[in-house]
Amino acid sequence: MLRTVLKLAAALAILSHASLGFAQQSAQTQQQPPAANQPLAQSERPLAQVPVAPVRAGEADPSIAPAATAADMDSTPKSLKPLSGVPHELSPWSMFLSADILVKVVLSGLVFASLITWTVFIGKTIELSVVRRKLRAALASVREARSLAEAQFSLGRKDGVLSQLLDAAIHEANLSDGIASDVGIKERAASSFAEISRAEARRIRLGMGLLATIGSTSPFVGLFGTVWGIMNSFIGISKAQTTNLAVVAPGIAEALLATAIGLAAAIPAVIIYNHFARVTKTYLELVARACGAAARLLSRDLDRGHRTMLARAAE
Repeated sequence: MLRTVLKLAAALAILSHASLGFAQQSAQTQQQPPAANQPLAQSERPLAQVPVAPVRAGEADPSIAPAATAADMDSTPKSLKPLSGVPHELSPWSMFLSADILVKVVLSGLVFASLITWTVFIGKTIELSVVRRKLRAALASVREARSLAEAQFSLGRKDGVLSQLLDAAIHEANLSDGIASDVGIKERAASSFAEISRAEARRIRLGMGLLATIGSTSPFVGLFGTVWGIMNSFIGISKAQTTNLAVVAPGIAEALLATAIGLAAAIPAVIIYNHFARVTKTYLELVARACGAAARLLSRDLDRGHRTMLARAAE
């Protein structure tokens, strides 16, 4: 009986020890990583091991993105495309070359008018400077003369307005030889002096009419070119069916160029005309002084009764 109990106790001890060892082995197995030769899941496989479907002949590779086609390029917004009709630079010369034929004619005429203005300015400046200096020198040379003959001898054969006045006085005294009235001689001589003065005024004012015409008409001529150019710009806008500033700007710039050239021709012409008006007035005052000097010499000779001397001087 005792032996049987001992055998049962020994068997139970062996079973408990075996169950404890199996439990420890199961825990160690759960903590260990999978073996190297264990197959991986489809999502855990590397990229190189992902199976690739074979590409058949004539079919596109689905892994390669398709390139942009010409239709896709044409679908680019039109506002981003360069405008071939717009000039690369808007310099005055390029605007002149691309302007309408009528605008070109207007610009050429205004440039020619400006050239005339500066030509007249240079020529009249030299002319007025020379004639004023000569007349002042002539007046200084006859200041101490006592008669027409002496004044004419002092001047010599110099060509000038004072020489013309002295010749007219001597000629009138010679023609009036034998007339007792000295008043009539003075009146006729004064009439000759007035004619010489008016002729000199017309001669010295030659070219100033052009300055007045250019100064008064150039802005309106430029405005005409501007109106014509803007009209063409609006016509181009209607044809292009766009209000893009890059398309509109060249035509408007060409139109405004005509106004700018018109003002550039008119402003100097007006300034130069006013300058010559003052200078001419000063010169005509010198001519009036010369008329007075010739009239005084004639009156002095008539009061002295030197008509015979005047006739000899005329010869």
